[in-house]
Amino acid sequence: MKHCLIFAVLVLMTGCAGNKPLPVLGEIPRFELTDQQGRKFGRAALDGHVWVADFIYTNCEGPCPRMSSHMHVLQGKIDGDVKLVSFSVDPERDTPDALEQYGRKFGADDARWTFLTGDPKTLNMLDHDAFKLGELGVSMDHSTRFVLVDKKGRIRGYYGIAEGDPVARLARDAARLEKERV
Repeated sequence: MKHCLIFAVLVLMTGCAGNKPLPVLGEIPRFELTDQQGRKFGRAALDGHVWVADFIYTNCEGPCPRMSSHMHVLQGKIDGDVKLVSFSVDPERDTPDALEQYGRKFGADDARWTFLTGDPKTLNMLDHDAFKLGELGVSMDHSTRFVLVDKKGRIRGYYGIAEGDPVARLARDAARLEKERV
């Protein structure tokens, strides 16, 4: 009987260890940019939502189309309250119209997936300082990592395409964050 009790306690402890909260890795400051509809869009619009971010540009022939394809798949696998945000690293060419056309190409639902452009200094600050994605010394560098952000604007995970298909892990962790109390 004593051995059964010890075994039951160990099983419960092991099960709880797997549900450890995702770490807090940073915080995204307030910002204001322009969305694919030409409207002002700020971080305040994301408050209270779990969201996934990436940095792309519409003329990229390398990893950006792959990143956007993953975002499209993710869009279909996550709860409707989870938002997707793609930041441009080429704001001179990525006008709202260019971003809207790019989003259509990848089946973006405008109610859930936002494409942002705007002031290069703001975009560079977000890329390098806030999301910690860009290479040091390189202005507005795109990355092959997605960033999971919680309802309070805190970074809770990085998911790279170099590590395989990140969609399942992103969807699972976004669902975990959706259940967290704010």
